[in-house]
Amino acid sequence: MEGNVLFALSLTMIAGIATGLGSAMILFTKQTNKKVLSFSLGLSAGVMLYVSFVEIISKSVDSLVLVYGEKLGNTFTVLGFFGGIFIIAIIDKLIPEMGNPHEIHTVEEMDGNSEDHKQRLMRMGVFTALAIGIHNFPEGLATFIAAYQDPTMGIAITFAIAIHNIPEGIAVAVPIFYATGSRSKAFIYSFLSGLSEPVGAILGYFLFIQFIGDEAFGFIFAAVAGIMVYISLDELLPAAREYGEHHIAMWGLISGMAIMAISLLLFI
Repeated sequence: MEGNVLFALSLTMIAGIATGLGSAMILFTKQTNKKVLSFSLGLSAGVMLYVSFVEIISKSVDSLVLVYGEKLGNTFTVLGFFGGIFIIAIIDKLIPEMGNPHEIHTVEEMDGNSEDHKQRLMRMGVFTALAIGIHNFPEGLATFIAAYQDPTMGIAITFAIAIHNIPEGIAVAVPIFYATGSRSKAFIYSFLSGLSEPVGAILGYFLFIQFIGDEAFGFIFAAVAGIMVYISLDELLPAAREYGEHHIAMWGLISGMAIMAISLLLFI
């Protein structure tokens, strides 16, 4: 297997493992640091939005214009972008409300000792783990494709996805821990839910890298940009505001954009 494929798979694995990191952070602390989470989620959104609009879409346009001409190439980029948004929106729609992986949870909130309460918490945690597994699949595919084509962009996307996965790990771990009293069970469920990202990467390798031409990457990049923008606006920024103050999330957003802008300038 060629080196850039292994590199792309490794980055996707790192992004998936961050889900387990989120559970570890919440299970071994007595209090949730909401300000840090809020800033981090804003930072992740800033990275995703900037890299999507400035880098990924431009790569899509370059690829598709080269094959189809300026007008048709730009048209296909737009269709691919909104196609990516449509795909991730459908996945979110299919996830049951009780298993929403972006519902805010903190270590302080889960209380209650009745068996019925514990069963509800366990069911919530398991549904959330399954939902995250489904939800992370296209993210793994997107991370892998981006890293395969452009390692620098792949690193940036991995960084953003990894931060975004931390509160997802919290969403799984908190209810399972308070249902079972077991930190190890909470961590295992959380960790396993993140492994769908490398599974998405492996599928991407066998279905896309092996069988499609270079021009198809233009469509994929446009869809990846759409997925990233949807995740940022529908999930990251609302979660950042719920965890902390509006201005903390906003400064995180601006910082993420600035970091991404500087990193891209360094590689010109």
